[in-house]
Amino acid sequence: MSDVITIGSATMDVFVECDDASIVSVRQKAKKREFMSYEYGAKIEVNDFASNVGGGGVNTATNFANLGFSTGAIFKVGDDIYSQGIFNFFKSRNVDLSSVIQDKNDTTGFSIILTSFEGDRTVLAHRGANGHIKENEINYDAIKAAKLLYIAPLNGDSNKVLDDIVQFAEDNGVYVCFNAGSTGIKKGLNYLKKILKYAHIVVMNKEEASMATGILLRPDTKDEKFSHMLIHPDLKAMFESLRYNDYQIIVITDGGAGAYAYDGKKYYYCPTFDGPVRSTLGSGDAFASTFCAALSKFDHNIEKSLLAASINATGVVSQFGATEGLLTFDQILDAMEKNPDYTCKIENV
Repeated sequence: MSDVITIGSATMDVFVECDDASIVSVRQKAKKREFMSYEYGAKIEVNDFASNVGGGGVNTATNFANLGFSTGAIFKVGDDIYSQGIFNFFKSRNVDLSSVIQDKNDTTGFSIILTSFEGDRTVLAHRGANGHIKENEINYDAIKAAKLLYIAPLNGDSNKVLDDIVQFAEDNGVYVCFNAGSTGIKKGLNYLKKILKYAHIVVMNKEEASMATGILLRPDTKDEKFSHMLIHPDLKAMFESLRYNDYQIIVITDGGAGAYAYDGKKYYYCPTFDGPVRSTLGSGDAFASTFCAALSKFDHNIEKSLLAASINATGVVSQFGATEGLLTFDQILDAMEKNPDYTCKIENV
């Protein structure tokens, strides 16, 4: 059995890079949105093209194994050429796939990732089997034997299994790290309450945290009245709303602006680690799973774990693929040693 079990999605990803993609900004009084656009009706030349496996279940299982943990994965695929590609990918990775669910009557998840000249991306996603995990398909014995259960974002009806899984992990002393997905978050904080109550680590991005809590981050963040604060008061309110127990660590990521953490005693801010950006796909999975792994590696040192997570995420965004730039712990430690000025800022409650 494995020390770490991940549950999440599995997809075949096709990356398309095109210099003709335009970024269009649409501003309203309370918000701003940006759209990737192509000329309507035109035939667009592609500058680069690549295919790789992805999905939160695949990405995080690969990362944990690469960091040296005995790892097993739970995800669901169909019986098609895309599932064959996923299984072939894992032949060179040390991940136990005995708990993977395969349904010949379903299709494997598939995504087309359109990348921009800025390195960000728009994803066209077909969920397929990722949204159809049933409770009777879960290998509970594997979860019971693990030390850590990592829950990556799930899609559709698959979210319905999470309450029972987290309750089972709690009953059997299994540490839980929860990286929430948009499907559950859109249903509100009450829908996630049981998972949030038992998860030891909760990771969301800033937009997801706002959606889950109903707390809006006011656009006056940079006003003078907030300039002396490490953490904006609206972020602090989100942390308080998401934290149910004294033992929990809440992490809120903010893309290129860095990441924040809260343990009930201190607030932490970690800037992004400097590096080239080619594609941001998979960076969130790398950050969240590395943070969970690093807490174990570094005896629950939150600052060091945030730094490690950011360094590994930077490795991923430098490559064209969600698992291509993953680092080992030795490589992460080497980066820390070579960059002694790269630190977190900390504020007491």
